[in-house]
Amino acid sequence: MTSSSGSSATGPSSYPRSLLLAEVARATQRLADAGVPSPRFDAEELAAYVHGTERPRLHLVADADFDARYWEAIARREAREPLQHITGRAFFRYLELQVGPGVFVPRPETESVVGWAIDAVRAMDVAEPLIVDLCTGSGAIALALAQEVPRSRVHGVELDERALGYARRNAEGSRVVLHHGDALSALPQFGGQVDLVISNPPYIPLTEWEHVAPEARDHDPQLALFSGEDGLDTIRGLERTAHRLLRPGGIVVIEHADTQGGQVPWIFTEDRGWADAADHPDLNNRPRFATARRVNR
Repeated sequence: MTSSSGSSATGPSSYPRSLLLAEVARATQRLADAGVPSPRFDAEELAAYVHGTERPRLHLVADADFDARYWEAIARREAREPLQHITGRAFFRYLELQVGPGVFVPRPETESVVGWAIDAVRAMDVAEPLIVDLCTGSGAIALALAQEVPRSRVHGVELDERALGYARRNAEGSRVVLHHGDALSALPQFGGQVDLVISNPPYIPLTEWEHVAPEARDHDPQLALFSGEDGLDTIRGLERTAHRLLRPGGIVVIEHADTQGGQVPWIFTEDRGWADAADHPDLNNRPRFATARRVNR
């Protein structure tokens, strides 16, 4: 997923100025003034969405075809409504997902979490690995694993019915099996059989509410964001769930906030049946996820 706010030398801004490109420049300034983190990218993405084209082809939109609904979309983004809610889609690794109000929008940083998990499963050399994605939300993680790990058996668990609706639409035609339920008590039928448990759970401390970006705080489901005073309540519960589900030698992968680096591995301790607990950085070299291996105890 691209997240750059600028245009390259071959991007739309390098072409002779058209009406649409002039409006994109104006929109970029409006979004920047509103504090939107990636104003150029978002202005171009919304222009492409409204005009039914792709960002590199914006210069081909004739002046006569300019659609004034573009400014309606810009106004919504200016008010910090998530870009993905306006377009109804989110890109995650090789996937295009349906998203909107009621489901957590997958973030680019989670792509590195999934990349590590894919490499770990491939290294297991298991013919048909059994994978469980807890707190699946839109199904992004589960679907990426199913797509990129051939012959894997992937199950996703989601408590919120509205989010599960998005996951079901996204998973249509895939191998992913979805379950409506609580991640902390999920899938008792798979006890001791799972090769990989992965989760992007809620992990924001309740005390940090006012510091959360408006796109998340005001639009993502609260259930997907906050988890106790220190943000680790759900992860503590998932530690027990993962231990129950994994076979000896199976691996757990848990995303966390970059400010929680060093804290999460200490939840997966040796006396609780874990080995090799460690933190890993994202593409920005910030601590982003913890992993551990279940031992036979």
